[in-house]
Amino acid sequence: MCIFGGQMSKKVKILDANVIETKLLRMAYEMVENNIDQKEIVIAGIQGRGMDIANIIQQKINAISKIKTTLIQINIDKENPVNCSLNSNMKLDGKSIIVVDDVANSGRTLLYALNPFLNVIAKKIQIAVLLDRKHKSYPVSADYIGTRLATTYQEHISVEVKSGKVSGAYLL
Repeated sequence: MCIFGGQMSKKVKILDANVIETKLLRMAYEMVENNIDQKEIVIAGIQGRGMDIANIIQQKINAISKIKTTLIQINIDKENPVNCSLNSNMKLDGKSIIVVDDVANSGRTLLYALNPFLNVIAKKIQIAVLLDRKHKSYPVSADYIGTRLATTYQEHISVEVKSGKVSGAYLL
């Protein structure tokens, strides 16, 4: 049991570490297949768990492909997402960019995370999420999805990362 929103709720594991590893590997293969003609893929992780997942995906792509990967971080204040920046000054024009987060809920964070790329003429910009919920309030959809999950508005999803590995995903 855990407390969420002032109420006791049951923490239900929806994905374990082994299933998550398999899903992230499948997503990495899809990314390589959809970017096979690219010299480089820029993997942009949203700070926090999105960056953790981006790092794992980069490792998997490097293990299965010779496509160069560059990892950058999107810094975003989730309370005031208009303030969004990258931790890199690299030139992104002509590159394939994949924005990565752990959970897509309303689409708000992902929409604002695209802001730093609006002044870039990228080859393509794609989105990857481990879990995709069906509560979109913003016009954002992911190109790479580990799992789609229908939940109620009252339910919350938590992804846990320990020592650089995703240990589980939970419904609260």
